[in-house]
Amino acid sequence: MRILQWGFIGCGEVVETKSGPAFSEVEGSSVVAVMSRTERRARTYAVKHGIKKWYTDAQELIDDPDVNAVYVATPPSSHATFAIMAMKAGKPVYVEKPLASSYEDCARINRISEQTGVPCFVAYYRRYLPYFQKVYDIVKSGTIGKITNVQVRYTEPLRAADAEAIRTGSELPWRLRPEIAGGGYFYDMAPHQLDLLQHMFGVILEARGMCSNRGGYYQAEDSVSACFQFENGLTGSGSWSYVAHESAREDCIEIIGTEGLVCFSIFDYKPIRLQTSEGDQEITVPNPPYVQFPIIKNVIEQLQGIGVCTCTSVSATPVNWAMDRILGKF
Repeated sequence: MRILQWGFIGCGEVVETKSGPAFSEVEGSSVVAVMSRTERRARTYAVKHGIKKWYTDAQELIDDPDVNAVYVATPPSSHATFAIMAMKAGKPVYVEKPLASSYEDCARINRISEQTGVPCFVAYYRRYLPYFQKVYDIVKSGTIGKITNVQVRYTEPLRAADAEAIRTGSELPWRLRPEIAGGGYFYDMAPHQLDLLQHMFGVILEARGMCSNRGGYYQAEDSVSACFQFENGLTGSGSWSYVAHESAREDCIEIIGTEGLVCFSIFDYKPIRLQTSEGDQEITVPNPPYVQFPIIKNVIEQLQGIGVCTCTSVSATPVNWAMDRILGKF
């Protein structure tokens, strides 16, 4: 597939700010159609970005003969349905994270990909960003010695938009509705943290957790604690709170070794902090304007036969397995 002509299923905030424009910045790739259940949104996005076709039905977009690859950027509960529809039509698919709203649906996607021979990629773009590649290099170079432990800490207050929806009694954002998201904010945000760690240390083979709703603002869990173990024997732990006071805000992963530690953020991109016997060091690494550009470029180059993208549905599935174990889904 030397020429990629993409169809977007979904055109929300992520597509607008993180991914959409990147598809047209890679040689041999363009966007030819976009779909949203809301006619106005689909038409507005298409006109704004110079896209010729827009749809309100996903099957019509997939069946469009001008579309030969599909990007699924809808909430997680529909990822499996649209990904499977695309693969059965013989069209490679790139899916927003997490791959699905449950481990079971991830397994369904993988079965269809294997049966059809059509690849499915997942938007764990942090693997490819310069900021996190620098962390990876520090860990793999032995700068902080043998890794002994990993600690994840994430804390934020109730978001203003969520508070307003709760106050007015209007429909909650989909990220707070487990039937759509798979859980609360943990299921939406922790995937980036867990995928990056598994990319560094291998698959998580054991995971346990406890979750609760401490704020009482919505039904989904808002506080999670977990412990886990990677295939190489390394252990780690994590704590997440989405209803904390502003003063407790934190976005941090610490990788601790026998010769030092490295501390970095997942969402804030604060300077990487490296501590060794030689002293403390802060490292600033800029990312590209569209953060999904590096992974999208890799996906396109694999489909063009000139590169390899390792962020497949198979490599992404262990993230859902670990999250489902932590949340006690099985």
